[in-house]
Amino acid sequence: MTNDELFAVVKKHPVAVGCGLLSLALAVAIYFRSDAIPAAVQELEAKSTEADRYATNIKNAARLKEQLDTLVAANKEIDGRLVHVSAQGTNSQFFYKLESESGVRLINFQQTTQSAAKNAAFVPVGFTVTAQGDLPQLLAFLGMLENGTHYARVMNASCTLIGPKRDAPLTLTLTLELLGQP
Repeated sequence: MTNDELFAVVKKHPVAVGCGLLSLALAVAIYFRSDAIPAAVQELEAKSTEADRYATNIKNAARLKEQLDTLVAANKEIDGRLVHVSAQGTNSQFFYKLESESGVRLINFQQTTQSAAKNAAFVPVGFTVTAQGDLPQLLAFLGMLENGTHYARVMNASCTLIGPKRDAPLTLTLTLELLGQP
């Protein structure tokens, strides 16, 4: 086939020749771009995941200021209820205040935790307390301890009668922990 015959065929069927050339160009383009499809799919998935994360963040951020204010207030309240390991005098005053309010008599009081790790946010501060009084006074002492200004956890408790008489005072020995900071 000569050039003149080729031009005659193109002039006779221009749409078919154009479509054929376009199909050939598209096939070549698809062949050379086919290796980019998996990378494009991965990029689309990554961007879709990021867009979903942004949408979730925007939705959850609607009340973020109020939630932050609530957390700050709760943290301030918790900080006010903590004891400090090194503040033994202040820790003793807490128990002496309980003694005066409940009517019991503290026989023995001892802070068992002397030091704590500096990198911990909260530490248990141990105490051993022996109190003497009648049953309502001891129960009031325990109630004030559990519902008092500091977070308290009673680890061990024993209650004994001092004498052979039933109306004799009771002795309550407690091993407890208060939540504190180093």
